[in-house]
Amino acid sequence: MQNSQYEQEYKKKVIDFFDSRTSYDNNYTIYRALPLLDLVQLQKGQKVLDMATGTGIIAIAVAKIIGSQGKVTGVDFSSGMLNQAQQKIEELGLQNIELIEADAEYIDFNDESFDVILCSTAIVYFKDILAALRKWYRFLKPGGVISFSCCSEQSCEAPLIIEICGKHNIFLKNINEPTGTSEKCHHLLAEAGFQNIEVKTQQLGFYRNLEQAKEWNGGWFHPRENPLLEVSSEQMAELKEEYRQKIEAEATEQGAWYENLTFFVTARKTT
Repeated sequence: MQNSQYEQEYKKKVIDFFDSRTSYDNNYTIYRALPLLDLVQLQKGQKVLDMATGTGIIAIAVAKIIGSQGKVTGVDFSSGMLNQAQQKIEELGLQNIELIEADAEYIDFNDESFDVILCSTAIVYFKDILAALRKWYRFLKPGGVISFSCCSEQSCEAPLIIEICGKHNIFLKNINEPTGTSEKCHHLLAEAGFQNIEVKTQQLGFYRNLEQAKEWNGGWFHPRENPLLEVSSEQMAELKEEYRQKIEAEATEQGAWYENLTFFVTARKTT
């Protein structure tokens, strides 16, 4: 499959996935997003860009802090997510948020347009993370701050799926790999021109119901390739069964552990 065709299909898959999440907001999604706000120390009147804003969890919280003289611009390509965000914004009567339906990876803004740029848990979906960071550097005013969150390479279901598929000579790349360690986050930001880089780590893992944890739909998100698209239905059934067995074997009385070591990253444009 050609790269451009794969990217189009991948983006559609991501959009469909998030469009389907009609009850996205919960304690977990809120709890993992809001720590970014503690790191950037928002001020009244600032201009803030929230990339991959989703249902507006961060954008709405920001809007309340920066006040009527400030402005939040939230970008996302999921109309379903943005509809949820817009409904909340209208219910709260907020006037300082603009939502834009667009691909956060490719949207452009004027140089030095924002004081702060935020991106919660979505940066790994971008095909070229370094290119995105360089654009965000350009969008920031001198002294501006960027903050994003991402998961470790060992988080979520990816390591187990990679392990099982590897035994069948199906070699998958982990979507969390580019930002999967503190060192990698630091290196990417430094290469993009940022300084004063800080990475804070927090374990957001939890135990899941075993029956729910055992169910893998065979899906795989990666912005550049997905070898599972070439797998036969018979082989996919075999992979799913191995996955179920592995989850069951590793479960405890509390359920199946869902690893989610999260990095909360900040950096500054100093010039």
